[in-house]
Amino acid sequence: MKKRIFAMLLTTMAALTITACGGDNSATKEEVPAQPPVLTGEWKQVNSNSEDTYHVAVIQDDTIEINWVMEEDDTKALYWAGTFVAPETADEPYTWDSENDKEKTDMALLASGDETKTFTYENGQLSYDASMMGVTQTVKLEKVTE
Repeated sequence: MKKRIFAMLLTTMAALTITACGGDNSATKEEVPAQPPVLTGEWKQVNSNSEDTYHVAVIQDDTIEINWVMEEDDTKALYWAGTFVAPETADEPYTWDSENDKEKTDMALLASGDETKTFTYENGQLSYDASMMGVTQTVKLEKVTE
């Protein structure tokens, strides 16, 4: 009888020791700081009112260029060419004011005539207001490629 009690006591102690070793080690893990989003690449409009007419943006280096794409006619037309300022933190929403590259947009019939345009990045989407013939829409794009 004493041997059984002793064996059960040893088994219980062993189980407690194993459980204690498998505890949460999160206090010793280092947290990796959030990195700023990489916005360079190609973006496509996700809230167009048409299946075959939409905006596509390309961000590279310190520029952003946006084109109207009209699949039916297999054409594209410049809407915006301007500056891009990459985010330095992971804070959202991230907003920057892009200055219009008039050398590119002055000759484009469908280009915005605005001096600046405010862009916002939040929850994986890039957005801005686009106006044409007195109608303004908030355009929302999602990243297609790096």
